[in-house]
Amino acid sequence: MNVAVLGASNKPDRYSYKAVMLLKEKGHAPYPVHPTLPVIEGIPVFASLRQVPVSLDVVTLYLGPDNQGMVSEEIIQSQPRRVIFNPGTENPGLAERLRAAGIEALSACTLVLLKTGQFDL
Repeated sequence: MNVAVLGASNKPDRYSYKAVMLLKEKGHAPYPVHPTLPVIEGIPVFASLRQVPVSLDVVTLYLGPDNQGMVSEEIIQSQPRRVIFNPGTENPGLAERLRAAGIEALSACTLVLLKTGQFDL
């Protein structure tokens, strides 16, 4: 699956970094999104969701609610099948907007979903 990781990091101790690596390990195509990073472990990083060159199956959020406003429209316009709100990123208002647009909004941990075989749509 094509998966955008919003708030990706190149720091190995960050959960968003671990998500990018585990997505790749599990056979998914991660598309890290960060405004200033060029690459994470050889994986190209995109400055915005708009720049991701494929249709997305999943967007997984590693941005707190205060930083989601600037990307919420991009998420809806990209029309992923699912958006995952990782712990600390929960945003009921955005989740409601996603559902109204026909996008599944899930509050869960991407790492747990991947490790327990529950990630696939």
